[in-house]
Amino acid sequence: MTFLLSALCFLSGSLMFSYWIGLLLNVNIRKTGDGNPGAANLWKKAGYKFGLLGIAGDFGKGFLPVWLIIKSGAVPSHKALIPIALAPIAGHAFSPFLKGNGGKGLAVSFGVWSALTKFRISLTYAVILACFYVLAKVVKKGKKTTSSEDSLQTTTGFLLLSLFLIFQKYPRFLLWIWLGNFIILLWKNKKALMRLKKEKHFTT
Repeated sequence: MTFLLSALCFLSGSLMFSYWIGLLLNVNIRKTGDGNPGAANLWKKAGYKFGLLGIAGDFGKGFLPVWLIIKSGAVPSHKALIPIALAPIAGHAFSPFLKGNGGKGLAVSFGVWSALTKFRISLTYAVILACFYVLAKVVKKGKKTTSSEDSLQTTTGFLLLSLFLIFQKYPRFLLWIWLGNFIILLWKNKKALMRLKKEKHFTT
């Protein structure tokens, strides 16, 4: 049962709504910005209305399957929730519809954590990212951050989220889900982080 539910969640996560919306608008968002087929590039290329639509789709494909499974009581144990919760994120990151080259998984991660913790962890992560955003604006004196800097904020913010989980004494299975989620985020952002490291090296 766990394998079947995980497979269904993976399939849900692999649906690349932002990328497909772009194609309907005759826009290939993989040729925009950092080439990520997610809602951020759809926003940049097609405007905020379609960007919000993409965010809703990416959030929903993480939230709905996990929420429905928890609500139905179909999960035999908390341990079984680990692969089920990680499956939509992995599906988005390694979507078979894009030959395994999917998005970074930020919006779908928000969706999964919203379903797991009734929005508590996702809201905490949003606050962390908001603080990083304000800090970056101050440091850069109002200038826009690069995609590499955004990747650094995303991964560092998620790393800090683990401290909240630990100090608030959340169940251990959620820490395992966090670890899997962090590994996926780190993997999908590694090129941007390496690029940022090179940029910093040349400027010092």
